[in-house]
Amino acid sequence: MQAVDIRAADADRERVLAELQRHTAAGRLSIDEFAERAACVYRSRTMGELAVQTADLPPDANSDASKQIPRAIWTALILAAVAVALLGLAAVATAGPMGGVGCGW
Repeated sequence: MQAVDIRAADADRERVLAELQRHTAAGRLSIDEFAERAACVYRSRTMGELAVQTADLPPDANSDASKQIPRAIWTALILAAVAVALLGLAAVATAGPMGGVGCGW
């Protein structure tokens, strides 16, 4: 059994409809073309039938996969946050009492 023969779920249909809406908003599809393809999406039973509806459209550059932050950046951000926290703790530990200057004590 090929992947195109796998039954499509409602979530798969909604994903394809959202993609068609983005392409319509970008001017790649007319409203009539969108309506035709949307009707086909609702009739689709397999992933292959869904794939046909977007086969002639370019991949979406703003997909969720392209929005993910690489692991190296997350690691750098976490290390920077830890360094700032440690520097703050060191500053608090070495600071003397404030003495209430300007606080009316």
